[in-house]
Amino acid sequence: MQCRAAKRLRRRLGRRGVILTCYGLVWILYGYGQLVTPQPDQRGLGLALRLIPLDTWAWGWITAGAIAVVCAWAPPGRDAAGFVGLVLIVVPWMASYLTTWLLGDYPRGWVAAAIWTVITVPVMVVAGWPEPPRQKRAEAPYER
Repeated sequence: MQCRAAKRLRRRLGRRGVILTCYGLVWILYGYGQLVTPQPDQRGLGLALRLIPLDTWAWGWITAGAIAVVCAWAPPGRDAAGFVGLVLIVVPWMASYLTTWLLGDYPRGWVAAAIWTVITVPVMVVAGWPEPPRQKRAEAPYER
């Protein structure tokens, strides 16, 4: 049995909000990880790092995640910026991995590009889903 606060929170966020919150937190953690302990093999990010330094990319990931978490509390239809931010930060990352693989600079680039693509697809799918209507309360407000 869930407590009232958890039910209220789940009802307030909705399914779209939960996805925005979860992915937003992952993006924040990924960006933080890039700031604190960057990945040792950065060959796959060669194109992206030629354009923008890694610490700036890290802050981009953190910002995209924070926007998603904030947008999780917005009503459906007004949460679009969160979904867009989650996808937009990944596109150059995927493109960099894919390009370095095609150029032969990073043989595993196709794997990283595929992984980031598969991770991002649910965000795009949920962005197109309408939030289901709220259920009417089955229990009286004075019940425990």
